Amino acid sequence: MSIDIKQSHIIYISVGSNVDKEKHTKAGLLGMYLAFGDLTLSSVFESESVGFEGNNFYNLVVKANTTLSIEQVCSVLKRIEQDNKRQRGEEKFAPRTLDLDLLLYDCQVTSQPIELPRPEVLYNAFVLKPLAEIAADEVHPVANKNYASLWQAYDKSQQKLWAINFDWSPTDK
Repeated sequence: MSIDIKQSHIIYISVGSNVDKEKHTKAGLLGMYLAFGDLTLSSVFESESVGFEGNNFYNLVVKANTTLSIEQVCSVLKRIEQDNKRQRGEEKFAPRTLDLDLLLYDCQVTSQPIELPRPEVLYNAFVLKPLAEIAADEVHPVANKNYASLWQAYDKSQQKLWAINFDWSPTDK
């Protein structure tokens, strides 16, 4: 008799919202909690929109464990976005109810089915700062530096963001 033991993977997901942002951020966190179990959350940061004129964003990074494949994780994240009325259009930079992006899947470097690690880890403050907060000593598999040192070296004049008070638990409705 063989037992199929699925390997657990560590994943990091960026969360962003600038449309009814508190409601959709909390709903996105609940959806991820239901899909992946316990979550480790960074602080929630507010930032100006990047690449277009729009309302400020709430952003954070979530760490979770999963036995799902990269494709399955991406499918779960898309479903959670759709449950929150995410509109997908031609514009890359546009307002959104909920944006969930898989940033890291263990230390995998791949271009299919998505590019990992996500390139924005290195150039968006609203991704790098919260990632450095919850994964300071983890090493970026391409840059070969830990996230704390990447954030320390980041040009913080490029994008402004600030921590906000934000409380969430899986029992929130």
